[in-house]
Amino acid sequence: QVQLVESGGGLVQAGGSLRLSCVASGRIFSINVMGWYRQAPGKQRELVAAITKGSINYADSVKGRFTISRDNDKNAVYLQMDSLKPEDAAAYYCNVQGVDIRARAFNTWGQGIQVTVSS
Repeated sequence: QVQLVESGGGLVQAGGSLRLSCVASGRIFSINVMGWYRQAPGKQRELVAAITKGSINYADSVKGRFTISRDNDKNAVYLQMDSLKPEDAAAYYCNVQGVDIRARAFNTWGQGIQVTVSS
């Protein structure tokens, strides 16, 4: 099994910054994709940013404000969120996809972490 532990959410004023962290642990052989999704009340979960070993993708709504990065040695992914807007408020979920030590693919979600942006 693979587990994810997220941290770093909270309340921030519009224009402020937060940094989310997610660390994967367990019987991991390799990680292919690490990403962050978010879901606001009444809305569908959407991709915020994803990073592979060779590429990075951002939702158009966060380009230029959010930065995703990963530390392969720590099996960690980070999301630096700057210039936050009220519409960025949501539950943010870490997602990690890879292969475990038994050569089985995994697609694991974190428990979600709340980001609140006050106007």
